Amino acid sequence: MRLRSGVFAAGCLLVQALGVGLFLRGFFPVPVRSLPRREARGAPPAEPPQPGAGVTSNWTKIPSPLFKKVVIVLIDALRDDFVFGSKGKQFMPYTTELVEKGTCHSFIAEAKPPTVTMPRIKVDDNVTRHLDGVLKREDWDILILHYLGLDHIGHLTGPNSPLVGPKLYEMDNILKKIHTSLLSKERESSLPNLLIVCGDHGMSETGSHGGSSEEEVHTPLLFISSAFEKRNGPLKQPELVQQTDLAATLAIGLGLPISRNSVGNIILSVIEGKTMREQLRFLHLNGFQLSRLLQENMPTYEKDPGFEHFKIAEKSHGNWIKLYLEGNNSEVLLNLGKKVLKQYLEALKILSSSLSKQVAQYDMYSMTVGTVIVLEVLLLLLLSMSKALSSRAEFEVPLSPPLFSLLFYLMCLMLCAVHVIVCTSAESLCYFCSISWLTAVGVMMLISALMCVILSAFGKMIENPKLPAKNPAVSSSSWSELDVLILAGTVGYAVSLGASSFIEEEHQTWYFLINTLCLALCQEICRHYFLVKECDLQLSTAVKQNFEDIEETTQYRKVDIPSCDSKLVKVTSSGEFLKGSEKWMGLASPLIILICCRLLRSLNQTGVQWAHRPDFGHWLTSSEHKAVLSLLAAVSLVMLFILVQRRCSLVSKIAMALGLLGVYSYRAAIGNVAFPWQQDSRDISKGIIEARFVYVFVLGIIFTGTKDLLKSQVISADCKTKSIGLWEVYSGLVLLAALLFRPHNLPVLVFCLLIQMIMTRCIWKPLKFDAAQITIMHYWFGQAFFYFQGNSNSIATVDISAGFVGLDNYVEIPAIFLTGFATYAGPLLWAIHLLCYLSSEVSSSDLENKHTIITDKVCSGHTTWNSAAMGHGCFCYALICSVPVTVYIILVTGLRYHLFIWSVFSPKLLYEGMRVFITAAVCMFFTAMDQNRSQKIHD
Repeated sequence: MRLRSGVFAAGCLLVQALGVGLFLRGFFPVPVRSLPRREARGAPPAEPPQPGAGVTSNWTKIPSPLFKKVVIVLIDALRDDFVFGSKGKQFMPYTTELVEKGTCHSFIAEAKPPTVTMPRIKVDDNVTRHLDGVLKREDWDILILHYLGLDHIGHLTGPNSPLVGPKLYEMDNILKKIHTSLLSKERESSLPNLLIVCGDHGMSETGSHGGSSEEEVHTPLLFISSAFEKRNGPLKQPELVQQTDLAATLAIGLGLPISRNSVGNIILSVIEGKTMREQLRFLHLNGFQLSRLLQENMPTYEKDPGFEHFKIAEKSHGNWIKLYLEGNNSEVLLNLGKKVLKQYLEALKILSSSLSKQVAQYDMYSMTVGTVIVLEVLLLLLLSMSKALSSRAEFEVPLSPPLFSLLFYLMCLMLCAVHVIVCTSAESLCYFCSISWLTAVGVMMLISALMCVILSAFGKMIENPKLPAKNPAVSSSSWSELDVLILAGTVGYAVSLGASSFIEEEHQTWYFLINTLCLALCQEICRHYFLVKECDLQLSTAVKQNFEDIEETTQYRKVDIPSCDSKLVKVTSSGEFLKGSEKWMGLASPLIILICCRLLRSLNQTGVQWAHRPDFGHWLTSSEHKAVLSLLAAVSLVMLFILVQRRCSLVSKIAMALGLLGVYSYRAAIGNVAFPWQQDSRDISKGIIEARFVYVFVLGIIFTGTKDLLKSQVISADCKTKSIGLWEVYSGLVLLAALLFRPHNLPVLVFCLLIQMIMTRCIWKPLKFDAAQITIMHYWFGQAFFYFQGNSNSIATVDISAGFVGLDNYVEIPAIFLTGFATYAGPLLWAIHLLCYLSSEVSSSDLENKHTIITDKVCSGHTTWNSAAMGHGCFCYALICSVPVTVYIILVTGLRYHLFIWSVFSPKLLYEGMRVFITAAVCMFFTAMDQNRSQKIHD
């Protein structure tokens, strides 16, 4: 089957995306679940009897509730120091007084990373609006209030924002109102009421969450009730508990059965006011629930230390009950009770730990199938590289012989047999075993087909070791320093993924690579302008004489003259054809790029080790520097218009200007920047109208570009029209990025366009780098700009506020798209620029094809660009993305029990998986834009 390089690469990436998705499904485990029970729906589950064989006891029912009413106030992103620290004393005086002198038990609840929650209610007034009426009613037992205002402030401006204090003070007043109301109701009830104050996660120093730092995982947990004794003596450091302990404790407090899927322990301090018999009963119920959950999720549960400890504690509990029922009130009974209490607490701790480890059980079968698919795709890309980068960018994929071979059917049969054996003997549930047999057989056939194609390609390579003729524009007779750097950088980056420190500080790797690349480009430029050989001058003279004859019969006058030596000189240009300004601009371009990159590094601190240090972005976003930020944002938007409008039509230029003005208006509306005539911030709003105003122009520009693309692909097959359409789409995406970026990040967008313009005019065109080299440079700079935005391999740096731009509430699909685009704007803009650049160069090179024969006669081994460059770019883009994700999947499988697997390696795995899906979409776009390639070849 004959395929073009772009189509082949896009198909490979789609298959690889399937493998990555299957691996992710197996790597991220499903939480432990209790098996369905036979009790009727709605009926309470059977509870264990009181320990003690042969002892008659009526304690076989669920204990009575400890509290009449329970109010849970969940303050999103409530960090522990917001209550227990200086901010708590300053902005939450009532709550602080309860903690220090009131009837309150205070804890620090630890959440497990990644601390990511889905947004629910947006504005806080909607929660408080009906609070007074609800508190007066008696038709409820539990009330849950979820306040998201603090989390929203943190995402916008960080934990040190001047808006945090007023919000905490607002929450303190609400807690005072609720507590006062609950106390007043206790006069009419025999049971006390309970107020719980907690947070779902904390807040990092950048205002986000998702990582494993103490600021992100430590939240306050307060139990406030008149049932507790007033605190006496000096204030102690709050005890550390697990966030999952709240469910079990709350169930006992309300007189409900503990959830069958709960893995938490009862917090002893909450029940310590009860009798010893009641405390032991509560702990026994908790232990029975955990041991039963362990039995249903671990085949060898009897050998688990927690289960053994629980049985020992249960036996001791039975002995204690015998003494208790005999009326023994001696010191022996008290000491034995304390001993049983400690045994239960130890057993609960070990049981909870065992169940937590059970959560980390990986679906190795699904992971293995996904890894095999990803690895096969990478091997197929590597084996096809020489043919895919040939002059025609089209090659024969050996599908028919492998698919009709005996090996294919034997492999299918063997894999199906393995599937049956694994799925019938697996002790735990495998996702790949839960899918339909038809789908599973299809995956097995895909794996077998890929393996047969790989073996066939490898066999042909051994039989015919002589490489096919390649496109001289893509490869040279020997490796240049730039080629060695690209190979070493790609391999080095892939190897570095095995170290947690390199993953946490991955931005340093990309900064180093692009800086080294700039130095290598400086060397290439020096060679180009100062090491022109005699053969180049001879070639220049001969080509010039031939061009003078041809120019009389053609309308195209300006043609670049290619070079004879692609290692030293990529294009022949004698001194008489160059202007001095162009030469010195070319020499200065790497230095300018280095300066731009250094400025961008100072804008956003990222990673882990230096993320807490102040950067220029923090300085700009502080309230006292709002005027400077406003000026910088305005200048950046003007620069964006200057850089983008060069390739836009008149209509798009007008739309771009109005759209950029709307971007500034939106940021002024929400209070990030200010117009010169604004004196205060009283007019701050959500900016929904302004943002939607910009969306209209974004869609208009993209629609104009799409219309040109469809016209070029369907009607006229005009390369020039297609190139214009691509630049229009690119301009629309730039405008969208300007809207979604924070104001202090607008310089990132400006420098992105500036570096692209400099490299296009001063490096890529004069030196005539081939499509493969240019593609890898685009990929490297795209990765670097991902971190220039302030992103990292921690989920905490994802700016989810971009998903709410122009929306008055949470709408899932637009929020996902906007957040994803804002996060990956750097790599996406560089990928689309690559497509635009290759398309425009192919369009211009079509005009030069008539002159290629002339240069071939003078200096063989070098031709001008042709339309194969699009396929080469797509293939190289797919290959350079496949290498790190394949290596990382293998590494993370071996490191799955590493200490930092959930805090460092797994978030990076999500980023790599997302990058594969985005790259697959980009390559499909490449293929769609190169669909008229085969027609040109056959013509």
